[in-house]
Amino acid sequence: MTVKVLQTSSPSLYVFQTSLPALSTQPTKDSGCSELSLMETREYLAVALKKPTLTPKAIIHQNFGNKASYVVEEVREVHQTECPGLSIPQMGPCLYRCTLQLPELSVISGTFKKKKDAEQSAAEIAIEKLGIRTEAIDPTPQEAQRSLVARIAYLFSDNFLMCDHPLSGHIRATLWSKGDLCGSLPITVIAVYDAKLISLCKCINPEVESAPFLVFSYIKKATAKFCEFLTTSEQNLWIRRKNPYPQDILESFMVEDVSQDCIQVAAIRIPSSVEQSIEAVTLHISLKEYYLDIIADELGVEDAANILISRNLGKASSETRLFFTASKSYLLDPSKFPNGKENLHFEGCLNIRASYLSGQDIIGDAILASIGYTRKSRDLFYEDVTVQLYHRMLLGKTPGGIYKLSREATLVAELPSRFTTKANWRGSLPRDILCMFCRQQRLSEPLFSITNHPLKTSSGSSGSCLKVAESDTNVIGCVNGTSVAASPKLSDSDVFKCEIKLLSRCGDLILLCSPKDCYKKQNDAVQNTSLTVLSWLNNHIKGMTVPFEQLYETADNFNIQICSKNIFREILAGQPIHNGQLNAIRFNKVVESTCMNSPYDTPGNGVKSLRIDGQDSGVCPCNGSLPCIRYSVSLVVEGENLKEVIEVCDEFEFEVGVGSVVSYVEEVVMQMSVGQCAYFTMNLPTSDFIFASAGDSVKILSLLSSKECCMEYEISLTKVAEPPEERMEQALFSPPLSKQRVEFAVRHILESHATTLLDFGCGSGSLLEALLNYPTSLEKIAGVDISLKGLSRAAKVLNSKLGKIFEADVQLTNIKSVILYEGSITNFGSRLHGFDIGTCLEVIEHMDEDLACLFGDVALSFFSPRILIVSTPNFEYNVVLQKANPPTQEQEESDEKTLLQSCKFRNHDHKFEWTREQFRQWASDLAARHNYEVEFSGVGGSADVEPGFASQIAVFKRDWKLEDELLKHADTEHHYNVIWEWNSKKE
Repeated sequence: MTVKVLQTSSPSLYVFQTSLPALSTQPTKDSGCSELSLMETREYLAVALKKPTLTPKAIIHQNFGNKASYVVEEVREVHQTECPGLSIPQMGPCLYRCTLQLPELSVISGTFKKKKDAEQSAAEIAIEKLGIRTEAIDPTPQEAQRSLVARIAYLFSDNFLMCDHPLSGHIRATLWSKGDLCGSLPITVIAVYDAKLISLCKCINPEVESAPFLVFSYIKKATAKFCEFLTTSEQNLWIRRKNPYPQDILESFMVEDVSQDCIQVAAIRIPSSVEQSIEAVTLHISLKEYYLDIIADELGVEDAANILISRNLGKASSETRLFFTASKSYLLDPSKFPNGKENLHFEGCLNIRASYLSGQDIIGDAILASIGYTRKSRDLFYEDVTVQLYHRMLLGKTPGGIYKLSREATLVAELPSRFTTKANWRGSLPRDILCMFCRQQRLSEPLFSITNHPLKTSSGSSGSCLKVAESDTNVIGCVNGTSVAASPKLSDSDVFKCEIKLLSRCGDLILLCSPKDCYKKQNDAVQNTSLTVLSWLNNHIKGMTVPFEQLYETADNFNIQICSKNIFREILAGQPIHNGQLNAIRFNKVVESTCMNSPYDTPGNGVKSLRIDGQDSGVCPCNGSLPCIRYSVSLVVEGENLKEVIEVCDEFEFEVGVGSVVSYVEEVVMQMSVGQCAYFTMNLPTSDFIFASAGDSVKILSLLSSKECCMEYEISLTKVAEPPEERMEQALFSPPLSKQRVEFAVRHILESHATTLLDFGCGSGSLLEALLNYPTSLEKIAGVDISLKGLSRAAKVLNSKLGKIFEADVQLTNIKSVILYEGSITNFGSRLHGFDIGTCLEVIEHMDEDLACLFGDVALSFFSPRILIVSTPNFEYNVVLQKANPPTQEQEESDEKTLLQSCKFRNHDHKFEWTREQFRQWASDLAARHNYEVEFSGVGGSADVEPGFASQIAVFKRDWKLEDELLKHADTEHHYNVIWEWNSKKE
């Protein structure tokens, strides 16, 4: 029989053209099927196979092949559309445009951030212009049945044998076998390695997704249609052509160069009995024999036809699989095979460890190996599978394990409990971990739903009190487990919520996470909600003995709704141990466990014999900081001079206070300063973690089995990145100090009835933007800064915000004019003279101290605002912020100088930070020199409680009726450039 594949005029249609030998008139003894007439056979083979949905580029390639030429060019243009009137040239992001040249026409795509998107767009435009049909309709069960018959015929055709397909590699390998096994392809192999055939079986019966061995029966039924050309029987679990392949085809691949007579492949045997440990085995495979026969021999069965093969483990392209056996009765009648939904009684022993690893039921002993045939290659692919890789694969079945592996720190890293900022996160992001976990559990990709939530405001009669509407969300995040109250907002789209759904492959809802917290950034909402789901899953996997009623309670704590039926079928089916233990193998007091979350969950674990060497440099980690350590972990035999290094890392950075390392490591690091080394020992973690880290598993196994061991840690603290000032403040204050400073300024604006405001050192415009959220009396606001980059950002933010405000039906602000100037605040420009109120919040500490003093004189003598508000950090409060908790009574009673000597500036960019006394002296002298009165206040903390306010504030005022004689003596030159200007009359 010869089968050729022809492409029809429709790009989504294939037709088989078949050349058949004469039909035999003698019935086949072992066929067990009725004959199929030549006409019926051709009718089955001439069937249209629906192809899966193709990308536009794939469709173009299908129609034009190499005649399609893609040329991608980089596009980078001056970009002004975001902020009209901005005088700073703004280069847009790097974009790409693609030109697709076809024989019939040429098309040009739009601009895209990614090259591949530009190429796909160009192909899509070409498809539309050429009128090529792209619709792909899923076949009906009847159509899929007919297509399955045609597919079986094609798999055993001459053409298929010569193509580079994983299954054709298996067929070629079987031709090396002798006797009846020559060319006999196991049905189990067809059911695993032909994706198209599997897809057709799923169309016939969706249950195939959860019970893959049902494919056997469909293959056998389809094969029965060709009893004159293919042979099989109820007793033979393979399919073979009756007529041999043409001699020229056989010779073409039989004479292919074989560089090695035999290869050695490292694999793992996983016994079905949990009383036996896993062990490394070596498969000696000749390239002139079928590798599945070697695996069958290793498992003690007759031939490859009796071998079952699991789904691929890990990546879709991976050839790492489990090979195992089952009673022939189950192979002949797959409906008897357990499917994981029920606790059925069946012959053979369920292999708990292998089943957990694969997510499907494995019977008897199993071989874990990475070997097989791949697409676009006729060579046998193989990789060694070690004990370490086996345990790392086990580790990767849990959310915490995925994070540990991404950091390459099995014994130190931990899935963090909180997502603070993307800049501080290390390792795979929560969203990526969740997607990977779903793939590991054979679930659908998680669905993320992002929504905008308005925070309405209402003002009292005085306009000084702003409240969040009760009907709206009043939380923007969580810091140290405490909800942070939302600040007043007027914009209708500046906070986000994320909802996540986990679905089975069949679309059944497994769980829904709908947290109440809102976030300023969309990405923060996605990452935090993902981490919420991961944390609950991690806790659940860690404590699988929890009764189902408590499972519901814990889900409520995480704002998760679960579907008991689906979650137990889809997630717990892959973890069939209900006592929380995977293996009962014990090495002294070590137990291997599926609960691979923290390696130190056993009561009584703690740091032993801690020793810290080196001088105290004074540079210590604090809450929110990013310490970087160099560490090594060794297995040490107690009482003997035996030491085996297990895990080493030269540069490991983590955020303090979010649980991103095991608690004992953080506990030790917090006692160290940069340059010091710490040495300590601990009890053994579960052996899964040891083997996942250790390279020499044989030596480790020997030590664990015969000796009393412990873990020895050696840690060096190499550097500490200080936490951003705002992060430190958020850890203690709600709302954050930045919000409190804005509210302080707003209160004085309302009291003064000021109509004009000038912000000295406006930076990226955070204060000016925040002022737009409040119904103040301001009509004109201006900002001045020396940084063009900051001013550019400020212009974009303000332009966007003002646009939204004035698009609303109700006018929410009286602002009529906004101007941004570029220049130093120590130089005077007459256009900035005489504003009602000036603000300089957390700016002067970024200048040299002498320039800060110069600014004070220039501001009060030349700019002459009626009111000037200056805030700066209180250096004395740093002892509280940097320890992330209030000072104890013992600290309060200690020498103040000793405490302050251990403190650092809040930001690496600060040139100085003043104590309360220094700040009062500077402000009082300044006010006296320029006929201003000054009042002292602050935000964060209290003036009556040591160490005072976190941010100290001076409010300078002068008499409104005082005649202004200063301007005539001032330099009237314009030292400032207008960078951007907005006027409501122009809008």
